[in-house]
Amino acid sequence: MTIREILEVYKHVAVIGVSEKRGKPSRNVTKYLIHAGYTIYPVNPNLNSVFGITCYPSLLEIPAEKRNLIEIVDIFRKSEDVEPIVDQAIEIGAKVIWMQLGITNDAASRKAEQAGLEVIQNRCIAVEHSLLAGR
Repeated sequence: MTIREILEVYKHVAVIGVSEKRGKPSRNVTKYLIHAGYTIYPVNPNLNSVFGITCYPSLLEIPAEKRNLIEIVDIFRKSEDVEPIVDQAIEIGAKVIWMQLGITNDAASRKAEQAGLEVIQNRCIAVEHSLLAGR
């Protein structure tokens, strides 16, 4: 799938490493995605909620009825921390692994692709959406 197709077809996004601190890219991207109409599932073991949405410690701790809806796993973590997230994304049946700007992990990417997931590395989902939306 192309980035355009991913962003048009999939509307349920888990944001891994979301922050509540103003000015943090993960917070700004989450806010952007909410305003763009996406359903967000924030993941950060140190937060209870963000933007009034319950925050979960991991993908696997999101209740099944919500976890089963997640299509895109948007990662704001260090490159070396990506592989366990990919394992969880595969386990919950996600469709896309999206690693934000500056984040790449070839081994995790291969694992995701071998499991049938689409993989985007080193790109900002909000920037890509904004470009496609002509903003």
